[in-house]
Amino acid sequence: MEKTANLEFDAAHIWHPYTSVANPPLLHEVQSADGVRLRLSDGRHVVDGMSSWWSAIHGYNHPRLNEAAKSQLDKMSHVMFGGLTHEPAVNLARKLIDITDDSLQYVFLADSGSVSVEVAIKMSIQHWFAQGQPRKQRLMSVRNGYHGDTFGAMSVCDPVNGMHSMFEQVLPKHIFAPAPSCQRDEDWDDSHIAEFRRLIREHHHELAAVILEPLVQGAGGMRMYCPEYLRQVRTLCDEYGVLLIFDEIATGFGRTGSLFAYEQAGIVPDILCLGKALTGGYMTLAATLCNRKVAEGISADGSGVLMHGPTFMGNPLACRVAAESIDVLMESDWQGNVSRIEMQLRNELMPYQSHQIVNEVRVKGAIGVVDLNRPLDDCMDWLPGFIVDQGVWIRPFRTMIYIMPPYIIDAADLSLLTGAIGRMLDEIVQRQAIE
Repeated sequence: MEKTANLEFDAAHIWHPYTSVANPPLLHEVQSADGVRLRLSDGRHVVDGMSSWWSAIHGYNHPRLNEAAKSQLDKMSHVMFGGLTHEPAVNLARKLIDITDDSLQYVFLADSGSVSVEVAIKMSIQHWFAQGQPRKQRLMSVRNGYHGDTFGAMSVCDPVNGMHSMFEQVLPKHIFAPAPSCQRDEDWDDSHIAEFRRLIREHHHELAAVILEPLVQGAGGMRMYCPEYLRQVRTLCDEYGVLLIFDEIATGFGRTGSLFAYEQAGIVPDILCLGKALTGGYMTLAATLCNRKVAEGISADGSGVLMHGPTFMGNPLACRVAAESIDVLMESDWQGNVSRIEMQLRNELMPYQSHQIVNEVRVKGAIGVVDLNRPLDDCMDWLPGFIVDQGVWIRPFRTMIYIMPPYIIDAADLSLLTGAIGRMLDEIVQRQAIE
C-alpha cells in the first residue's frame, strides 16, 4: 500500500488506540463511508464488520442522522449545561426513560462510555456516604470484564488481562469474583454463583456496588453467559444491601437481541451505563441512568449533590443526533434484523469450530466470535493488510476474531465477513507452517 502524505504524518506524530509511536501500526486511510462500506484513500471499498467499535448500528451516512446534525448546527452546536438546559437534552432524556425500565427515571448525560462508568461509581459511593455508611466505597466485579480506560473504570476491569497492569499501584483495590461460566440457564448449578456469594457475604459491609456487563463481556474477552447468573446477582445484591450497576455500553440498543441485555434476565439494575450506539456512531455521548433509591439516596443528608459535571455534558448536537438515532432504531425492524444476523452468524461461523486453530465459536445476537487456541500477536504485522485485501474491515485482538456488523447489513455482505474469517484462519495456519 502506497503511503499518502496523511499516512506518513500520522505514522510520525499520532497515537492510535493501544499502539506505540515508536513502532506505529499499519493504517488504512478512510476517505468516506456509506451504508456498511468504508472507502479507502487507495480507492478500495471494505465492508465494516466492527460498526466502528460497535457504535454505527445504522451504518454510515444515514440521511436522517445527517439531517438531525445539520438542523441542530443551525441552532447551536454547544452550550454549557450548568445553569442551562435545552430541548435536545430534554428530548433525549425523555426517550431514554421511555425505552428503559420504569424504575430508571434519572439521567446523567456524560461525554463518553468510560465517563458514564465513572459517574456510576460516584453515584454508588455517594449514595452510601449520604446514608451514613462512608465505609462502603469498594466495588465488586467479575474477571474478564472491561469498563473503560479512565482510572475509576480501569479499577473495575479484569486485574490481569484488563490492559492496565502498570497502574496497579495507583488504582483502588476492588473485589473480583470468577468470570461467569454457565452459558445456558438449563445448565445452571449453584456452584456457578458460590464464590460470588461468598465474596459478597464477606465484603458487603464495604461494598458500594457490583458492576457487570450483562450477558456479554466485551473487550475483556468477548465471553457470553446465561441470564440466570444476573438473576442470582440481583438477589444477592438485594440481600446484602449492595447496589447493582450494569454496563450496557456495548450491549445496549439491541446488540444482544433485546433492546437491553438486562431484559433477557427479567431484572433491572439500580444504575445503567449506556454509550457507543447511543448516537448511532456519529459522535461521542453516553448516559448514566439510575432509580429513585440511588438519586434520592445521594441527597439523603440534605447536602449531597452529584459530584460530576463535564464541560460538554448534554452537548446539544450529540443529544439531537442521539434522539434521532433512537427514533430510527425503534421505527425499524431491529429485532428482525438482529435475529437474521444471529442466524446467519451461527450457520456460517459454527463450521469453523472444527478448524485446527479454533478453540470456540460464540454467537449472541449480532455478535460473532471465533476464539483461537493461540494468540494473534505474531500475526499483527501482516494480518491487518490481509484483512483489507479480502474486502472487509475486521480488527482481531488477543486470541479473537470477532464481528459486530451494523444492523442494516444484508446477507451477501455478511457472508463476505464470515468468509473472510475462514480465509484468515487458513492463512494463519499456512504462514505458521512456513515459519
